[in-house]
Amino acid sequence: MGGQACVFYGAAEFSRDTDIVLLAEPENIERLSRALEELRADCIAVPPFSADYLRRGHAVHFRCRHPEADGMRLDVMSVLRGVDAFEDLWERRTTVEIPPVERYDLVSLGDLVQAKKTQRDKDWPMIRRLVEAHRAQNCDNPTRVQIDFWMRESRTVSDLLELAETYPALLAEKAIGRPLLSLAAKGDREGLAAALADEQEQQRREDREYWAPLKAELAELRRKPS
Repeated sequence: MGGQACVFYGAAEFSRDTDIVLLAEPENIERLSRALEELRADCIAVPPFSADYLRRGHAVHFRCRHPEADGMRLDVMSVLRGVDAFEDLWERRTTVEIPPVERYDLVSLGDLVQAKKTQRDKDWPMIRRLVEAHRAQNCDNPTRVQIDFWMRESRTVSDLLELAETYPALLAEKAIGRPLLSLAAKGDREGLAAALADEQEQQRREDREYWAPLKAELAELRRKPS
């Protein structure tokens, strides 16, 4: 669900860690615990590893010590801000198979983009690269679903103006859900750039508000004697 997934989707990112999202049920917690033992992974920060913290939206962080994964960080979550419940993520997942035996389940591209709408500066260029890579891969004969995705998530003035010129009727329809598309239809570059910035800042603000109580809880945990 993080940088490694971005690589699979064609938006290369140098990632020092691996992020996973899981259904925080007892059987899965037990399976992950066995994998962590095999990786010789230690929990490196608060909160401690428990289903309760995962279900409340926290991330749990590990550092692997196995010689074949020495130093690799593993971040585990179960709830993502602004993203559907795990069951829906699993239903929409993308499975990548690399012969002869490797198999990876990735969050869908749409869910990955949504999960990247954070307060962190580095995530917004990645959203742009993910959408641009998807357009490049599917531009010759796009489906309606793919075009809808581009109109919903494209993050540059040039891309939105091109979509407005290529699909004017569809863009007018999608502007109901994303009003800044009407600016693309008018060719208003300055207004479109400002609207994109406002849209990004709104998501950053919502992410800060989401994490504020969780960060307060972590601060309280750090103050407790070990």
